[in-house]
Amino acid sequence: MNLPFNQKFLFSFAVLIFFKTYSHSYYVHPILGDDTHTGLSKAEAFKSLEKINQLNLKAGDSVFLAKGEVFYGSLILNNLIGEEQNPIYIGSKNWDANLLDAPALIDFKNYSYGIQIQNCSYLQLDDLNITGEGYTGSKPNENMTCGVLIHTQGAVSTSNIILKNLTLKGIFHENKGFTRGADEVNTANGTQAYGWGIRLISDNPRASISRVRITGCSVIDVSHTGIKLTGNNQNISDVEILNNLVYKTGGPGIQMSEVASVYVADNFVSHSGSDDDSRKWGRGSGLWTWGSSNVLIEKNKFLHANGPGDSAGAHIDFNCDNIVLQYNISAYNAGGFCEILGNNYNCSYRFNLSINDGNRTKGKDGAFQEGKIFWLSGYQGTSKKRKGPVNTYFYNNTIYSDGSYEPKVAIERTSSGILIANNIFCINGETKLVLGDQYRPEIEDSQIASNVVFENNLFWNSKSWPAELSLQDTNPKYGDPVFKNPGGLNASDYIPLDSSLINTGINIPQLPEDTQSLPGGLQMSQDLLGKTSKDAVFLGAIKPE
Repeated sequence: MNLPFNQKFLFSFAVLIFFKTYSHSYYVHPILGDDTHTGLSKAEAFKSLEKINQLNLKAGDSVFLAKGEVFYGSLILNNLIGEEQNPIYIGSKNWDANLLDAPALIDFKNYSYGIQIQNCSYLQLDDLNITGEGYTGSKPNENMTCGVLIHTQGAVSTSNIILKNLTLKGIFHENKGFTRGADEVNTANGTQAYGWGIRLISDNPRASISRVRITGCSVIDVSHTGIKLTGNNQNISDVEILNNLVYKTGGPGIQMSEVASVYVADNFVSHSGSDDDSRKWGRGSGLWTWGSSNVLIEKNKFLHANGPGDSAGAHIDFNCDNIVLQYNISAYNAGGFCEILGNNYNCSYRFNLSINDGNRTKGKDGAFQEGKIFWLSGYQGTSKKRKGPVNTYFYNNTIYSDGSYEPKVAIERTSSGILIANNIFCINGETKLVLGDQYRPEIEDSQIASNVVFENNLFWNSKSWPAELSLQDTNPKYGDPVFKNPGGLNASDYIPLDSSLINTGINIPQLPEDTQSLPGGLQMSQDLLGKTSKDAVFLGAIKPE
């Protein structure tokens, strides 16, 4: 049947209206509502989250929680299936034009989860505040407290979930005054019960979580990780973590284990590993990956990570491949800037800016690891022989240190395939060589990292790279890049003004024994500020003006 355009439009519109008549909008008000109502209008609003939990929401259905109101309890969403064009929507809605425009608040104190999403698809959460601080009476049975939990039960899939404009703040498993033992912060990930922000968990290898977007959310003041993905054999995939604020988490800001195809961009992560509350873990990088593949991390800020170990701006833990960090700003992170552990393949830090990273000193204030501006480690678990990363690309980064601390470098001797080129090491002071010290410290021996391309980097002076290190730049440059405002926290502060010195970059070669390269190739067309540059043949992350 060939219909004219207008008739096609009217036909499509009629079909849309036909299907929409089968969807419902439900209204919930904790004071004005009543669970005996129909819930289909403000006048007939439901009262509780429990009533919503009992509904069998269908494609196109919406649930509106009254703005400015507090809802006590937990929202449990199980086996709800929307459609691509008709997702299930849950968010806040104005009740009275004269009231404040604050999102609805879900307070799940005494419950394990603020919102639990299990075996659902095509579901969107938008414009909600969530808090859950401790308990009254008996402690919840679960060993964790979580603002939003997305997970699977059985060999099924959860997919097409959007978390948008959520604010999660003040999430703790324990009550105020709880104190963790002094050794807890030294364990690999913490052994006790904690409060988490947003978690994705798929522990059944036959299940999956895919196509999840977390955008415009804020996770503030939680006792462990802000946003955490935990898969099994990479059965969590196609996740986007975009434009979020993650602040003062007791653990890492963002963390992912056994996932694939994740995009992390435009996030602001600050003060991970916070220890300003005794219930917090007190350790964590701004972001880290483990056992993961094909993760692109770009255009983020990672600031002020704290902790006695790890706690870099962003680091790549062992058993990963094709993890690329580019166009990020990393500043004042105790653990350092670049940290790549063992058995990692084809990973890269490129076109990033590091400011005063790695200021931690081993043995001081409980620290059991040195902070490092550059660290390639062979650690791949306590029971396995050390194996350094393979085919690591570190190029066109700008590293600035103001001389207030001693920067450090460690390179695992079992590393194979290292490219270090076109970087600026603007180090005021002397850089020190240290041994890698991830739980089982590296033992000094005569082995030397192999298949190395180390050339065409700019150093502030000859002390900016450890002279005793066996790996040395074969064509070093020395001098002052003359940054516009050294010590600032903006990328524009590190525009180099000495263009004659900076415009001496080289095209980045593929490592001789690398048959794969990096996702998208090695040559970049933009600098950290987004300025286009053919082949980007300059030093550091920012093209001179």
